[in-house]
This record gives sequence, structure tokens and C-alpha cells, in this order.
Amino acid sequence: MKAFCILSLFALVGTCATPKYTVKIENLKDSIQLSDSTLVAKYVNTITTEELRTHLYKFSSQEFQGRKAGEIGQKLASEFIQSYYQNQNISAPIGLDNYYQTIPSNFLPDDINSSENVLAFIKGSEKPEEVIIISAHLDHLGITEDGKVYRGADDDGSGTVALMEMAQAFNIAKNEGNGPKRSILFLHLTAEEIGKQGSAYYIKKPVFPLENTVANLNIDMIGRVDDKHKNNKNYIYLIGSDRLSKELHYLSEKVNNTYFNINIDYKYNAEGERNGYFTRSDHYNFALQDIPVIFYFNGEHEDYHKISDTPDKIDYPLLEKRTKLIFTTAWEIANKEHRLVLDRDNELLK
Repeated sequence: MKAFCILSLFALVGTCATPKYTVKIENLKDSIQLSDSTLVAKYVNTITTEELRTHLYKFSSQEFQGRKAGEIGQKLASEFIQSYYQNQNISAPIGLDNYYQTIPSNFLPDDINSSENVLAFIKGSEKPEEVIIISAHLDHLGITEDGKVYRGADDDGSGTVALMEMAQAFNIAKNEGNGPKRSILFLHLTAEEIGKQGSAYYIKKPVFPLENTVANLNIDMIGRVDDKHKNNKNYIYLIGSDRLSKELHYLSEKVNNTYFNINIDYKYNAEGERNGYFTRSDHYNFALQDIPVIFYFNGEHEDYHKISDTPDKIDYPLLEKRTKLIFTTAWEIANKEHRLVLDRDNELLK
């Protein structure tokens, strides 16, 4: 009888606690207000299929020799990105030479030459010290023993060109007097394929204080469709969005539901998920610093880490739509009245 009474008490407590938490979540959702839709639409529509395609055919061409970290092909890829930002009149962060954050060879595995992250920066108009980082890795696997090039169109050419297009859109907004309130750092990371070394180095030597980093939106493969979604390609996997800041998670969902209606798949966000995707790309190094993250991912496909990952297989309209989702999410984070709040500090969740 005593055991029955204790169990009944626990059941009652659980029943009472659940609605309280539900109310807190609803209050949090209701607190999220999006900015002027007309203004967002004006700039998000500068992101186009045609420009994404042009950039990606160049970036994943054989000229860049598979972009292996520390090798000549990766250096050429870095120069391509640098030249793009120069031509767009988008500056590097103050104090950074030629847009590069050089990573010495002694930081990298023994057989890897020195490499570099490539950084471009748009200063915020009202809260410039607060920084949103949008990232993608620029490196890939290089050349096979028999001389064939790993083109890496999806991995991570798709993320690289998405950053380039988003930077252009934010810069147009800034030039027209509608720039983001908070700063945006476009972070092209090297050496992801050999253990997330580029992001590890940035964390060790951040260009902006980590405590001022509001969020990291990381993109690694958003140009293709995996087998699970062959019959409904209007999807994207989101990983990590609710791990540190449910405000970020519900802001992301509100942006999508308001503008895009992409089917967001959280399959790989589950704790203990067997593929471990939450730990496998550069966002993870930011999450370890208690920086809220979202990892955007289309899932693996038959050409993953093969020489057949070529630009002709990219779904460019889908890449455009996914890029627009990420841009709009970044826009809303950058223009919020208050900085994104970690769950541990969020009064609405206490």
C-alpha cells in the first residue's frame, strides 16, 4: 500500500508539472516577434539559383584540386573566396591580413601544411560588439592516388556558396541603410575534413570574444537530397537548435513557418543518435563553448566523399530555398531587440 501511495504521488507531481512546462514553452513562442517582412523579402530575393550555380561550378572545379587542407588547391580556393569579398566590397575583420586567419602547421596533424580560415565581416549598426557567425568549411579530400579529383560540390561547396550569397545580401542591405543591428561574421573554415581543425583554431584564437558570439549557424551539405526524402525533397535536417537555446529553436521554426514551409527533419538531433552528426561538423566546437548553434544538413547520399560529388548533381532551386531560410534566420537573430538567451538564463523557462 505504501509503495502504491508513493507511486501515485509521483504520478500526480508529473501530471501537475507537465502543463506548467507547456505553458512556459508557449510563452516563449509567443515572445518571439519577427521583423518587417517586406524588408526581409527585398534582400532575401537577391539570393538566386543562377549565382549559386555559377559560384559552385567554379568552386568545385578541377582547378582547385579537391581543396585538401594545406595543399595548393585549397590555397586557390581560399584566394577565390577572398577575391569574391574584395569584389563585393565586403571587408575583412579589422586586424586580419587579406581576409585570412592563418593556421600554422604545428597546430595541424603532422602531414598537413599550414592552412587558413577565410573571414568576411559586416559590422552591425546598433550592437556591433555582438556577433553572429555563419560558417561552412572550404576544404575537401584532395586527389585520389590515381589522380582523380574529389570535387566536393555538396561537401561543402554548397555551404561555401551559400555563405557568399548571404554575405552579398546582407551587404546590399547595409549599403541601402538597412544593415543588421548586430555584426555578421562569414567564416569559411579549413581542415574540417581532418577533424574540425579550422573551427578548433578559431575557438582557440577567436577574432571576436567568444562571450560576444550570439550564435553559430553552420552549413555542411545543403545541395542534395538523401534517400529518405527522394519522394519529398522539400526538407532540411536541423541539428542542435534546441540544445542550448530553445529561443533559437523556436525562432528558427517561426521563420520557416512564416516564409518557407520547408519540412524540418529533426531525426539526427536526437540525443545518442547513432551517426553522431551533432559532433561531426564545425558547429560542435562552438556548442562546446555554450554558443547556441544550428547545423544545416541534407543528409548523406550516394556520392558522399566520392569523386562523383559533382556540381551537375546539385538541386539549385532547393539550394536557393535552403540558403534563403538560413539568411532569414540570421537576419532575425541579428535584428532582435534582445540577444538570444541561453535556456539556463531564460526567465521564461524558470
